[in-house]
Amino acid sequence: MIVTGGKAIYGASVGILMLEARFPRIPGDMGNALTWEFPVLYKVVRDASPDLVVRRKAEGLLDSFVVAARELAADGADGITTNCGFLSLFQCELAAAVDVPVVASSLMQVGMVNAILPPGKVAGILTISAGSLTPEHLANAGVPEGTPIGTTEGGREFTRVILDNESRMDVAAARQDNVDAARGLASAHPELGALVLECTNMIPYAADIRDATGLPVFSMAGFVRWFQSGLMPRPYSVTERPG
Repeated sequence: MIVTGGKAIYGASVGILMLEARFPRIPGDMGNALTWEFPVLYKVVRDASPDLVVRRKAEGLLDSFVVAARELAADGADGITTNCGFLSLFQCELAAAVDVPVVASSLMQVGMVNAILPPGKVAGILTISAGSLTPEHLANAGVPEGTPIGTTEGGREFTRVILDNESRMDVAAARQDNVDAARGLASAHPELGALVLECTNMIPYAADIRDATGLPVFSMAGFVRWFQSGLMPRPYSVTERPG
């Protein structure tokens, strides 16, 4: 058998651009490597704090994200994603900077989810900070105008711990913040047919949100798994018997 090289690292098709943060990342969180059943490559973008990326529109960070994306691609990533939905702002620039596919934000799923829902039903967004989610963020991700948006900003734990980059988190309280925000959004918008979680730190609570609302919940974890399945399709042996 003859093989060819060209990469520094093999077998990890997805590269993840990470914010520089120190808040707890529990299993399910995109930045916890135990979340994934396949290997991934991580690259921390220095000085990209949660506060700067979310509350201040990632001011001055574009070049740093571009450099990090190029390094991931050079190291062997076949596709690149990020761990913050607010980085939809950089989707076009990142895609133009590398020769591999890029999915910068979970928000990019909203249009796809709308396409699979029954007539009269729409996808809603649950975000860590509705006050920071601008029309530019939404437009860059292809989110239709008028999409219902809910937020954990009114809670007592989740938004504060993540955006203020605190080192301790009450997981039960963070879970309750997510469930309460999702219930509030669903109650205010009976037209909701599904929820899309903007924040990748919400992934550990997706099942709780589904149980509380009865709605399908789409997170960045599912999006990345779909992404990875295209970058590295499962091989099938031609010797297998038909089912």
